[in-house]
Amino acid sequence: MRVLTVNPGSSSVKLSVVDDGREVDRATVGAASAAQARQPLADLVGRRQPIGAAGVRFVHGGLSSEPVALDQAETARLTALTPLAPLHQPLSLELAAVVAEIVPGPVYACFDTAFHALMPAAAAHYALPKSWVREHALRRYGFHGLSCASALRRTAELLDRDPTELRLVCCHLGSGVSVTAVRDGHGVDTSMGFTPLEGAVMATRSGSVDPGLLLHLLRSGVTDVAGLDDALDRRSGLAGMTGTGGDVRDVLAARDRGDPDARTAIAVYLHRLRREIGAMVASLDRLDALVFTGGVAEHQPTLLAELCGGLEIFGVRADSARLAAEGDRQVGREHEPVRVLVVAAREGLEIARQTTLAMAVGAGGPRDR
Repeated sequence: MRVLTVNPGSSSVKLSVVDDGREVDRATVGAASAAQARQPLADLVGRRQPIGAAGVRFVHGGLSSEPVALDQAETARLTALTPLAPLHQPLSLELAAVVAEIVPGPVYACFDTAFHALMPAAAAHYALPKSWVREHALRRYGFHGLSCASALRRTAELLDRDPTELRLVCCHLGSGVSVTAVRDGHGVDTSMGFTPLEGAVMATRSGSVDPGLLLHLLRSGVTDVAGLDDALDRRSGLAGMTGTGGDVRDVLAARDRGDPDARTAIAVYLHRLRREIGAMVASLDRLDALVFTGGVAEHQPTLLAELCGGLEIFGVRADSARLAAEGDRQVGREHEPVRVLVVAAREGLEIARQTTLAMAVGAGGPRDR
């Protein structure tokens, strides 16, 4: 069965057609817009008929642990989650509506949060009043789960291991940044929380900030809730620290020119990443591999070398020549107990895989995560 996959990101929409686990066609819409994606979607579907189903990436699925077929009730539920993922959820909803008009088969929502649905309470729980937690479903949901699932499967192939036996720390480094501890085939701790704002420093997002500092800004009249929301999501991170758009390439170029703000920003970015990696190691009983995925991981070997240079206490030792190579690969030094890998993000293949399994389950087939 051919599956159309739709992967909306911060600045583009990636479209692909996957047939029996192999990508047979793709397109990228350079702007994150459902209107601009309509014609490329129609062209792709027209070239690759018949399309049996479609899968759309949703950043937030609440407590759902599996993909769901989109109907009116599910669409309303996912719409209600928009405030928890304001940069991505509206676009996914718009794209799903467009896909439903073009593809005759069912449209499934595949969730970044699902990979973390089995996190133990110690990792998922916030130390807040229990009445708030119960009434408002306050918990750490985690994100980038489709990327983590894809990285886990590819790492298992490269190491010739069963994915459920591996103990990994998976770092997704793109415009968004997250670090996840993986055990038994799923996330057991992760840096992102109730929203994708928690955790490491990102391109435009702040990562974790002392809540007392945020309350101080509100009480002092420096900003209001709407202004704070905008600043934390869109005007902080590398962008806020440097006055750039937040693209790590631009910040590195500024650092190379001697810009002190860029130098500080990269130092903060790396420090916070190492902290999150250390926290995830502490959530595992052993560390088999440290895995990097996402655009920054794939295309910034010098930055990755700097990051790994501060992780030797965890047995992480990268080889600069391997870092500079291309493709999915081990980049650690020979004979080290902790493997270090760089793998391409293949969220489209994971979306297709989950969509195919969801259809099989719906038809009475076996369930297999």
